[in-house]
Parts: sequence; C-alpha cells; structure tokens
Amino acid sequence: MKAQIPSTHLDLLQDGTRALAVLATLMPDGSPQVTPVWFNVEGGDLWLNSAKGRVKDRNMRARPQVALCILDPRDPYRYVQLRGRVAEITEEGAVEHIHRLARKYTGQDWDIPPGEVRVRYRIRIEKVGAH
Repeated sequence: MKAQIPSTHLDLLQDGTRALAVLATLMPDGSPQVTPVWFNVEGGDLWLNSAKGRVKDRNMRARPQVALCILDPRDPYRYVQLRGRVAEITEEGAVEHIHRLARKYTGQDWDIPPGEVRVRYRIRIEKVGAH
C-alpha cells in the first residue's frame, strides 16, 4: 500500500475483524458501480477476488481506478475510505485465495461453480480517509 492507513483504523483490515469492503468501479459510461466484497491484506497490499467476466471484473480491467469503503462491523459510522488503482490482475492463486477469504468470512471453503474462473486483484491505495 502506498498510502498509510491511520493506526486508529488498522484493525479494520485485520482478518479477525471480518469487515466487509464496498468496492466502487467505473462503468463504460463513467457511472459508478458498487459491490460489497471480501478482501484481505497480503504483503502490505489489499487483495480482492471475483469471477472472471463479472461487471466489477470487466470494469477493473478497463478502468483500474477504484474506491473502497471498509466499515467497522460494530460501528458503521467508523470506517476507512480508500482510493487507488488495480495494480495487478491474476488468475494465479485465485482459487486458493477465494477459499481463504471464504474461510475468513464464513468459516468454510467457497463453492466454485463448474467452469467459473477466479481472479485476484491487487489494489494499490493512493488516498486514505479515516472517519
């Protein structure tokens, strides 16, 4: 992560908190598209996972600018707002990654439909706002 998360909000990025992120991507016409997503932090970077071909996947491939809001599950008025870019898109390790995220949020592996291709996205954070 390029930008620093304030120490007062670092707990929101820890696996034990199980906070959801709301991801905003840009549609071809420039309008926003918003989706709740699971995430984790690896090597100082924020990572997301999706299925290839979904709207957010198409949007992040074409327009890498993204914004995320991570809400405290105990107090939705406490959150961190992140703006940045998709720095990497890869299928490598994506199946293992979605299982890891599913165990974090649900306690069990993810049921991947036959033929679905999983994708990982590394987000480089450029701006941070903590509230």
